[in-house]
Amino acid sequence: MDAIIIDLIARGGYLGIFFLMVLENVVPPVPSEVIMGIGGVLVERGEMAFWPLLLIGTAGTVTGNYFWYWLGDKYGYERLQPIVDRWGRWLTVDWEHIEKAQAFFSRHGHWVVFFIRMSPFLRTIISLPAGLVHMPKWKFFAFTFAGSLVWNAALIGGGAWLGSQLRESQDMLGWIIIGLTVAAVAGYLYRFFTWKPREQQTD
Repeated sequence: MDAIIIDLIARGGYLGIFFLMVLENVVPPVPSEVIMGIGGVLVERGEMAFWPLLLIGTAGTVTGNYFWYWLGDKYGYERLQPIVDRWGRWLTVDWEHIEKAQAFFSRHGHWVVFFIRMSPFLRTIISLPAGLVHMPKWKFFAFTFAGSLVWNAALIGGGAWLGSQLRESQDMLGWIIIGLTVAAVAGYLYRFFTWKPREQQTD
C-alpha cells in the first residue's frame, strides 16, 4: 500500500501535488504532512526537484486557504453561521470554534496568519476570521505564502531526511506513511462521529 501511495503522488507530478494541497486546506482529512513528506521522499530519490515542489505545493496551500478567506469575506457572520451550523459535522467544527479563532485573530493581529501557517494547529481555520474582518487580500496572500513556504520546506526536508535514513529499509518507511495516513483518517472519523451541535453541547 505504501508503494501505491508514493507511486500515485509521483504519477500525479507537480500538478497532482498542487491539487492535493488545495484539498488539504478545503476537505478533511488530507494531511499536508503526508503529501509534502512523500514529496520530500521523491526529492531524495531524484524523482522531483526541491524548489518546484516547494513553490507549487505552497501555491496549492494558498489557493486552498483563500477558499476559507473568501467565504468569510463574502458572507460575513450572519450568513456564514447557518452554513457552519448545518455542515459543521463534515468540517468537524462548530460556530464556537470559529468564534474562538476570531478572538485569537483579534488579539494577535494580522501577523498571526503568518505564524499560524507554521503550526499544526489552526492553520486552515484562521483564514476564515481573516476573511470575516476583511483583512487586505494582498496581506493575506503574502502572509499565507510566506508562512506556508516555511512549513512546506520543513516537511519536504523532513521527508527527504527520512527517505535517506530509511533508504535500506523501505518497509519501515512504508509503515510510517501508512501510519500517518491512517491516523489522519481515524482522527477525522472520530471527530465526525463525536461531533455535536452547539445546542446539544449546552444541554
